[in-house]
Amino acid sequence: MVDSLERIDVKLSPAPDKRIPLMKSRGGRRRGDTWVVSVFVIIQIGVFIATMLVNDCWTNSHGDCVLKTLGRFSFQPLSENPLLGPSQSKLDEMGALRWSLLTEQHQTWRLFTFPFLHGGLFHLFLNLSNIVYVGVRLEREFGPIRIGIIYALSAFVGALVASLFLQNIPSVGASGALYGLLGTLLSELVWNWKFHTNKISALTTLVFVFVSNFVLGFLPYVDNFASIGGFLSGFLLGSVFLLSPQLQPVAPNKGGLLEYGVKSYIKLKLKKKLDRPVLRIVSLILFGLLLAGCLVVVLHGININSYCTWCPYVDCIPFTSWHCKDTEPSCETMVSDAQLTMTCIGNGNFRVFPFTNISRARMNDLCNLIC
Repeated sequence: MVDSLERIDVKLSPAPDKRIPLMKSRGGRRRGDTWVVSVFVIIQIGVFIATMLVNDCWTNSHGDCVLKTLGRFSFQPLSENPLLGPSQSKLDEMGALRWSLLTEQHQTWRLFTFPFLHGGLFHLFLNLSNIVYVGVRLEREFGPIRIGIIYALSAFVGALVASLFLQNIPSVGASGALYGLLGTLLSELVWNWKFHTNKISALTTLVFVFVSNFVLGFLPYVDNFASIGGFLSGFLLGSVFLLSPQLQPVAPNKGGLLEYGVKSYIKLKLKKKLDRPVLRIVSLILFGLLLAGCLVVVLHGININSYCTWCPYVDCIPFTSWHCKDTEPSCETMVSDAQLTMTCIGNGNFRVFPFTNISRARMNDLCNLIC
């Protein structure tokens, strides 16, 4: 018979967690920190509101507007701006690029306002929705600093490339930054192709966003050359900054736009140790050449359209309400009985307006519309 019983405490240890731990970005940044893309989006929305406030269609166009109930924020007629936006003269006033203003009047400050302007509400909605969709995902994976640098430099290079093909109509290039993000996404897909769990889905998304925004660029004011320049710079900068991704490995059934599979985790850890410095250096040199080359050509006032007859059609498709020829319209004006009659000297078209008190800039808008 046992005099006393020894008490034994048994602790059951939980089953070991076999999940692969989440990786953090360099510098201890928590995955998911995003703010740069949001800041740029807010700025662009603010600039568009300011543009429509300055445009004041209800007053400057004497009520000949779309959505008149918006009053000061109503839009120019669709025949004048099919994107639901401001007039040509107000785009010029807000900082759009135009050949004569950039080269003859040397208003180089427009290179910095150009990337923040939209041609109209349709352009704003499509551009910003895609920037949020692509940009936020990139920023979550690679951090706000790197994506912010790529965004800003792509926007600026897009403005420089657009300056090489300008005509004497206002041009806006907010899409340049979006295409910089698309170029960055493509570079990440190319250099890390075998690690992605859902390659086709990511590539399909990229192509869809690229094509839909590029098609919009065939309408007046939206500059497709800015998109091309932004895309090239985004691809090169992505090759510089994003060759050593810090991504969260996920199960295969959760693969997304920029996610790795669990089986690729060990390969990814090895890949981080076998970085490609040569590719980084080559990409950086090519970006530097692109930036420097565009700056030199722009500062010398060279217009590539003078040597390339088909280049304007990369940015424009002729339609009944507009053409793609770079011509300076000229109109004859006659005032009588509180009416303004304008006749285009080039084609003989004329129009009678029931008002006379308009600015010279607005008269140029109407002359462009008639011719």
